[in-house]
Amino acid sequence: MTERPDLFELTTLAQRRDRAVRSGFADFLCREVAGLVAERLAEVKREFNRVLLVGTGAGAMSEALPPGAAVTAFEPSPAMAEAEGAGVMESETLPLSEGANDLAISVLLLHHLNDPVGHLIQLRRALRPDGLMLAALFGGRTLHELRASLAEAEAEIEGGLSPRVAPMGEIRDLGALLQRAGFAMPVADAERLEVTYADPLALMRDLRAMGETNILAARRRVPMRRATLSRACEIYADHFSAPDGRIRATFEIVFLTGWSPGPDQPQPLRPGSATRRLADALGAREISAGEKAGKRR
Repeated sequence: MTERPDLFELTTLAQRRDRAVRSGFADFLCREVAGLVAERLAEVKREFNRVLLVGTGAGAMSEALPPGAAVTAFEPSPAMAEAEGAGVMESETLPLSEGANDLAISVLLLHHLNDPVGHLIQLRRALRPDGLMLAALFGGRTLHELRASLAEAEAEIEGGLSPRVAPMGEIRDLGALLQRAGFAMPVADAERLEVTYADPLALMRDLRAMGETNILAARRRVPMRRATLSRACEIYADHFSAPDGRIRATFEIVFLTGWSPGPDQPQPLRPGSATRRLADALGAREISAGEKAGKRR
């Protein structure tokens, strides 16, 4: 049985984030996500004393965490890890202690991983029974304007397409990952953020400053042709401009929430264990199998 090739390069992600930190990391998106995480945690009436944090922007995320909690953090970028007092995530397998945390948060990382289910399983195992996991990642509508513009320009100028923007999952598919990873009471929801830029090149510079550039293993290793880039900017401006002449960029943030299984959680009833008939609850006459229903009056 042949081994499946990796879709992403984690070492390249670390290098891109290192470069972003050295040149001035653009953390506005991390702060937006931190605020949304804080809103969700505020709805949970529970104390979290030990927190596991994996992914980018630990500094920004600290504002969303419960005060006084002991935090263990991991980040792929050595430069960012050093700046934020986190451990370096050298591979997708993390050195986690089983059952050691009340809360696990994965921030803007899951969409970069070759084994997202494996990542979620690691987070679940790192939680005590009935611990909470919250993951924030980019969803399928993220940068759809840029993807469409690059694809059209490359097909027109170069006669074909190359992988320039990573594929991103739809919310229904992403929510299914929680069940595959063994979480109880799984919930998936999304927030869309629309940001405007002076032009597409300003957006691309911001993506570079966020460390969110292409890490696909199958990416082309040569710079984009100037004619292709110029045409992509024209297409972007023609189709995705705001009323003030700036261009729009969409970031869809999907939040995955689940609980590690625990003995005190609500459990679904076994099939056939109901004590009341549905017909009684609805005030209707029950029709047995094979009996024809009369006309509705």
